[in-house]
Amino acid sequence: MPLALLALAVGAFGIGTTEFVIMGLLPEIAADYGVSIPAAGLLVTGYALGVVVGAPLLTVLGNKVSRKRMLMLLMGLFVLGNVLSALAPDFGTMLTGRVIASLAHGSFFGIGSVVAAGLVSPDRKAGAIATMFTGLTVANVVGVPLGTFIGQAVGWRTTFAIVALLGVIGLLGIARLVPALPRPEGARLRGELTAFRNPQVLLAMAMTVLGFGGVFAAITYIAPMMTEVAGYSDGAVTWLLVLFGAGMFLGNLLGGRYADRALMPLLYATLGGLAIVLALFTVAAHDKVLAAIAVLLVGALGFATVPPLQKRVLDQAHGAPALASAVNIGAFNLGNALAAWLGGLVIAAGLGYTAPNWVGAALAAAALALALWSAALERRAPAAVPAEASAVPVRTPVHH
Repeated sequence: MPLALLALAVGAFGIGTTEFVIMGLLPEIAADYGVSIPAAGLLVTGYALGVVVGAPLLTVLGNKVSRKRMLMLLMGLFVLGNVLSALAPDFGTMLTGRVIASLAHGSFFGIGSVVAAGLVSPDRKAGAIATMFTGLTVANVVGVPLGTFIGQAVGWRTTFAIVALLGVIGLLGIARLVPALPRPEGARLRGELTAFRNPQVLLAMAMTVLGFGGVFAAITYIAPMMTEVAGYSDGAVTWLLVLFGAGMFLGNLLGGRYADRALMPLLYATLGGLAIVLALFTVAAHDKVLAAIAVLLVGALGFATVPPLQKRVLDQAHGAPALASAVNIGAFNLGNALAAWLGGLVIAAGLGYTAPNWVGAALAAAALALALWSAALERRAPAAVPAEASAVPVRTPVHH
């Protein structure tokens, strides 16, 4: 494994920690600022929307400088946002800090994964994507539970201060280990946007929005669901997040291993399984053991979709690798924002803390329907597939 992949994974670890640790600390932050749980959920929605906006915008701006320098600038922005969150005197400032940190998220994963894929041979690209995302999954096994524990024991502001420090470490790792790649040549916005005229690109991104959105519908409100419904103590939320992170880690390995071999069958299985598990989670949440199993499975099935969905987008939009990669990261977070908002709506409507699971099940089922539709369209135009597939390893050696 190239050491540059390790540096990218470290950056992904810091970003993953700040993205997901908010779920375990939502009750503490809500109480500190005197807002409701659904209102505090805006910290998740705001972060996700920031990724949606920042991903394409900063990726396009990044074409003006070298990819290594852009990755360093993005990590600096990430540090700034988390410092602001740690010091925020009111909820509005806290939300602003979350949005600032989120602006770096999509572009970092978009540009970073293109760099990662360019460091390996064409037949190992999905594995390189998974390797970088390993930092994100390890964050959910180690960083998020530890951050939740620290936040509950010492105060959530300390957690965000530590996350800012992680960002500094990630920045130094990139400066030290990522090769000094040249600025992308011939990258024109108009040319890159033409890739999005392909209906398969739009379908793949819609699958991304709905599929991973199903995960966030449930996980955004995991703390109140597990304490108020399953009967766990506040401290138990930490190890439940460890289970979720372990599931993400296993799912990432599964997705990275099989995305190059059987991409669409993998999507059918994971999206279908995710819809079923989320539906059952509504009942399972009333039992401690079943609830814990459901948390593990949601993480595994949800994150197993990430490498194949990312690769699907890049296979179809091979003329715009960095932009397509970043926009699809934004699509993941658009799904997160949509799901967190919808989950907050059903809770506010008085349907209970398990109601977001039904929202997630519906989103995952819709993603499965789109996957089947996409495959049907592809079968009707078999001549176009080999041309695109052959272009990927030859013309674009730097997939996400």
